[in-house]
Amino acid sequence: FQLRKLFLIVLACSSLSEVNKHTLPISSRDLVERVLPDIEQFFSISDGKSGLLQTVFICSYMILAPLFGYLGDRYNRKYIMCVGIFFWSLVTLASSFIGKEHFWALLLTRGLVGVGEASYSTIAPTIIADLFVKEMRTNMLSIFYFAIPVGSGLGYIVGSKVNDVAGDWHWALRVTPSLGLLAVILLFFVVQEPKRGAIEARPEHTLHRTSWMTDIKALCRNPSFVLSTFGFTTVAFVTGSLALWAPAFLFRAGVFTGEKQPCLKAPCDNSDSVLFGIITVVTGILGVTSGVQVSKKLRTRTPRADPLVCAAGLLLAAPFLYLSIMFAQASTVATYVFIFLGETFLSMNWAVVADILLYVVIPTRRSTAEAFQIVLSHLLGDAVSPYLIGVVSDSIKKSDSYMWDFRSLQMSLLLCSFVAVVGGAFFLATALFIEKDRHLAENYVPSGETILKVTVMFDCLF
Repeated sequence: FQLRKLFLIVLACSSLSEVNKHTLPISSRDLVERVLPDIEQFFSISDGKSGLLQTVFICSYMILAPLFGYLGDRYNRKYIMCVGIFFWSLVTLASSFIGKEHFWALLLTRGLVGVGEASYSTIAPTIIADLFVKEMRTNMLSIFYFAIPVGSGLGYIVGSKVNDVAGDWHWALRVTPSLGLLAVILLFFVVQEPKRGAIEARPEHTLHRTSWMTDIKALCRNPSFVLSTFGFTTVAFVTGSLALWAPAFLFRAGVFTGEKQPCLKAPCDNSDSVLFGIITVVTGILGVTSGVQVSKKLRTRTPRADPLVCAAGLLLAAPFLYLSIMFAQASTVATYVFIFLGETFLSMNWAVVADILLYVVIPTRRSTAEAFQIVLSHLLGDAVSPYLIGVVSDSIKKSDSYMWDFRSLQMSLLLCSFVAVVGGAFFLATALFIEKDRHLAENYVPSGETILKVTVMFDCLF
């Protein structure tokens, strides 16, 4: 029965994405990135303005996440998700009717898409946490988080193919709103709201809810949560950069080497988006699965397995990402091989990081913790990275030529490898505190509850 409920949660959100979810997802918020060359040509915008498309969305998503986190810890999570996803579907559809004179309107609708993302990204993992514990929870989260890379990859493929068939990039944004409405129907009529912490040793009715400020203070005093959040921020930085710029970079490399024709008239050559999408789907499945399995085996040897696996994933991804960037002008095959290896290791983090948050934070603070992690990771991660990469690329470019279009973006993308190494260091630091913080969360007793227990004991004695 629990597996059936998980499947329904997964299916209900499957039409959305990254950021995120599930078994057969199409990443609608990432469809824009899949047809970026067409959008740049349509609106006649620079790399910096192209980066704003991702940054505006992430900023909106980031600002709204704390609100939905607060609501998710206190009210019916299913209804909150339904409202957010319905609004997301309407805004996504509206964004597909924008003309070339109104780039600002595309930015506006991209920002509003963040409402739907924030409504379920902060809440859906906590529902999974209330259905499963320990090893089973890790396995179910791995299924849940397949959609980050898999949905993103399918977004590349669907967006590119729809654009090719229709000859108009606007149609790439009209694919998923109907699936969003299906998600609302499934959530509303099928999924039941589980009790917070009901499956754990400390169910919801034994834990007192505290104020939002008290929750934030407690999370800030949790070193495992804070350090793993900073580590996850570096993952968001790298994935955000690659999501927006990798297909465009590969296309520019092809133009630079003479393998492709420049994009002078829509539709542009989107073959790199399709190949990159296929790689993202496959590496997402391999990375998430291998990360969970390696973590499970290492837990028999050390309780610090989870942060160590996350650190290893980032430290191994860094050199392969570097090689993929530097080999772009020399060998297309080598470039795709290195991207494949780099994304596989990068994807090892997704489910494991989510599991860390859930077992170092008490049930009544998990939605707030999810929201806090989303805000920080996107504020310093993929909210700034696409725009930063674009701005650095524009500043390096010495002339308006195909050679400098490629070289400037190549140099700016090298930031990803450096940031991945920094992320590995954050997860190594997390390993120093993980045992203590997990024990504190599993044995948490509110101060008011302690007084009550002492009072009851005193009454029984006298």
